[in-house]
Amino acid sequence: MEFITLNNGVKMPAEGIGTFLLTPDEAETAVLSALKDGARLIDTANAYCNEKAVGRAMKKSGLLREEIFLETKLWPTFYTDADAVDKTLARLDTDYIDLLLIHQPAGDYVAGYRLMEKAYKEGKVRAIGLSNFNEEQIKEILSICEVKPTILQTEVHPYAQQKKLKAFLAENGMVIQAWYPLGHADKGLLEEPLFTRLAAKYGKSNVQIILRWHIQAGNVVIPGSKNPAHIHDNFDVFDFALTDAEMQEITTLNKDKRYYEVTEDKLAAFATMFPPVDDQK
Repeated sequence: MEFITLNNGVKMPAEGIGTFLLTPDEAETAVLSALKDGARLIDTANAYCNEKAVGRAMKKSGLLREEIFLETKLWPTFYTDADAVDKTLARLDTDYIDLLLIHQPAGDYVAGYRLMEKAYKEGKVRAIGLSNFNEEQIKEILSICEVKPTILQTEVHPYAQQKKLKAFLAENGMVIQAWYPLGHADKGLLEEPLFTRLAAKYGKSNVQIILRWHIQAGNVVIPGSKNPAHIHDNFDVFDFALTDAEMQEITTLNKDKRYYEVTEDKLAAFATMFPPVDDQK
């Protein structure tokens, strides 16, 4: 595993497993599988309704809590709840969260950020950050924050490399974390001739080439899967390195193509949606 250091000195694995769209049973099995394969970063969220399952998998893994980097996200309808972080901790069955994010720039996200700052100061959270925020929204948080955000989780892949946003984040001491790191499994992206050529050269798969590109580009990556073989292969990317020329070749694939667009209507809906967090297995 390789690591990045956040702006508050906390070390974070460069790759982990995402649990978006996984049922509790799927999440528990996938996280256990990933931890056995060397993963130490787990990403979940209030809205995924599988936090309890993630907590169970962590316990069942036999690993010490401090060996695992646990990341989760607060949902907009909980931003103004004084006990939102404590309830999240209870669902995860843990005393602290390594990285807590504001999930969406919807509702009273400033109140949500204040809630995270308080939890950080109380030692319940080791680092805080943002998810799905654009540059202007990040600037707003930077202008009012007492504890600086460490990371932005957003859509990043070879077709949407987010160069301008990454430069802005770097100027402000923030790291980018990629969801949809494989472009929502777009066949056109996964079967790019460049990746096929590099996969043949290194004895890897096209997916492994893409994940290796992310890591060398400084992107923290959280591919999601419930397939044990895929999970294993996703973490088998630390025994080779792409050359500078190959990294530059991949740069030319950028199309600023996103597979998910945040609209005002979606954000308005998020601000009134209550995930059934208390009903999860």
